[in-house]
Amino acid sequence: MIPSQNPLDYPFLVLIVTFSVFLGSALVGAHFRERRSTPENGGDYEDFALLLGGALTLLGLITGFAFSMAVNRYDQRKIYEEQEANAIGTEYVRADLLPPADAAQVRAMLLSYLDERVLNYITRNENQVRQIDVKTANLQATMWSAVTAPAGEEPSPVMALIVQGMNDVLNSQGYTQAAWWNRIPITAWILVITISIFCNLLIGYGAHRNSMIRFLILPVALSISLFLIADIDSPRGGFILLQPQNLKALSDSLHSR
Repeated sequence: MIPSQNPLDYPFLVLIVTFSVFLGSALVGAHFRERRSTPENGGDYEDFALLLGGALTLLGLITGFAFSMAVNRYDQRKIYEEQEANAIGTEYVRADLLPPADAAQVRAMLLSYLDERVLNYITRNENQVRQIDVKTANLQATMWSAVTAPAGEEPSPVMALIVQGMNDVLNSQGYTQAAWWNRIPITAWILVITISIFCNLLIGYGAHRNSMIRFLILPVALSISLFLIADIDSPRGGFILLQPQNLKALSDSLHSR
């Protein structure tokens, strides 16, 4: 299996790295507290509590925003998968309007194309993905020629409907690919991680030596949260993968005919 070049496609790597960084930040904060030469008075503690509360509030908002972005992109991929299945199924039915020989050819190519689309969703191997992309592009060109040639010979509203249906099939694949490329911006990740580091520094600075377990809570919670966000945002990495249920159901239905 060829590894992806995007480290965010490996949620467990995100979990391990972020936990290590956040825990290290908390330990650094605790180290600075130990080196403090003068004890804090009541006013200093109130200022620190205000600063910590504001930083944690901001962190919660930014993390929630990142989670919302990941979920919205996941939902968008689900919607386009459904639309793609609808477009292929509709064009398969419209192929009956073609001459018998052309209809059989178009239906056979649509079945092959549907199989490739299902494989594109479920495979994680980068080599296989590249091969599927090549086969998909070749099938798209062949299918387009198969419907435009008869339409050019005998133009009619019915042939225009068939050509429009094939155009929807090709467009739906493009929309799906665009949705898979639409990931959380790297700047958003940098912002979340930066604010998380500062918050852990503050937590470590405010924790007492006899309660060091307190500043472990935030690094654990944050690293798990970022692990989940990375998992949802990655189309091929992690555990939360989009299953092509509509495409599979359509494939089973058409192959059983």
